[in-house]
Amino acid sequence: MQISISTVVDASLSDCIHGFTEDLFLKLNPPFPPVKILRFDGCQGGDWVKLELNFLLFRQEWHSYIPHHTQSEQHFEFVDEGKVLPFFLKHWQHRHRLEKSENDTTITDAIHFSSGFVLFDVLLYPVLYLQFLYRKPIYKKHFRRAS
Repeated sequence: MQISISTVVDASLSDCIHGFTEDLFLKLNPPFPPVKILRFDGCQGGDWVKLELNFLLFRQEWHSYIPHHTQSEQHFEFVDEGKVLPFFLKHWQHRHRLEKSENDTTITDAIHFSSGFVLFDVLLYPVLYLQFLYRKPIYKKHFRRAS
């Protein structure tokens, strides 16, 4: 299944690229499940992000690898691919695309995921959609130009 959510922020492309830090990553995570960062290399090709998700009764690790990134004067993009996923996911690919416009930047989160079962994908969809919708006000606040 696919999810795509775009957010326009009042910041330059350069500021957005430099703002994709561990601090932002922590802010983007919803309250549940709590996330502990085990490793955060960044968002360049070859980087890893390793997490521990706390579902209260059990914990799951999530390891994502960034195989490549692309950058031009108009955009920046990186993809994280799930290599170790929670038991309920079989496939995860998250494309982060930042596109420059005249006075702002559009950040798009495009997610492809699969649990391995179509019915469970349909049940997961609204949960994941809401978790990424949660990011919109955080992106807007984090990437606000100083007046």
